[in-house]
Amino acid sequence: MSLSRLSDCFSRCEQENRSALVGYLCGGDPSPALSLAVILRLAESLDVIEIGMPFSDPAADGPVIQAASERALAAQTKMHDVFELCSQVRQAFPEKGIILMGYGNTVYAMGYDVFAQKAQAAGVDGVLVVDIPPEESTDFDRALAKHALHHILLLTPMSPPHRQKMIASRASGFIYYVSVAGITGGQAGAVEEVEQQLTSIRQFSDVPICVGFGIKTAEQAQAMAAFSDGVVMGSFFVSQIAEHIHDSETMIDSIHQSATEIRLAMRRTV
Repeated sequence: MSLSRLSDCFSRCEQENRSALVGYLCGGDPSPALSLAVILRLAESLDVIEIGMPFSDPAADGPVIQAASERALAAQTKMHDVFELCSQVRQAFPEKGIILMGYGNTVYAMGYDVFAQKAQAAGVDGVLVVDIPPEESTDFDRALAKHALHHILLLTPMSPPHRQKMIASRASGFIYYVSVAGITGGQAGAVEEVEQQLTSIRQFSDVPICVGFGIKTAEQAQAMAAFSDGVVMGSFFVSQIAEHIHDSETMIDSIHQSATEIRLAMRRTV
């Protein structure tokens, strides 16, 4: 059952005295076929693979990930392509976590139950939908639970203690802590402030907490990994697709090499 796979993943990382590396790429970017090759290579150095569902108006994302979604849609990427990507990644990596990330219109148009059924069949472990607030997610939660999928929820520096408590009590799989308010690809939050926030959240739940948004270097990942259960990097990897858009071999090698270096940097020294 997929519900145990994420917890097993975080447990393995803890045993190896390191934080989990969570990497994002948009499904179908720059094309479904090349996207699969890039994601499979990147996944070698990841613990959790976050695959974006391309959407025409990704309001929470910055220009780098917006451009990735546009490239995927221009390449005629459909949700069945994204599910096929997940299925292929699952076959290649039976023990790694797979998360789908996207927007409410995508899952609503398909129907919550149909979406959840297809995600489960593709080997997905959890879903992060940024614009379905937990106060309005009862039907979505029911569909995810029916198909053994975690509902990954967000917390931000603007979340007051009562909301931290509510989110922590309902989150499953892991909590995604946004290090700084704003869109993806900006500057990461101050390390000390992020650590204080995670300490506050942990008083309400023992669900793993991963930190993302604005983390672009191995040094930043290392700093966040010192106190978090996982570090999420997205725009950094996506930017390398754009940088090497006309040289797929270099694209794939660059992404893999950088992920390997980041994962090594995230090993804790104490």
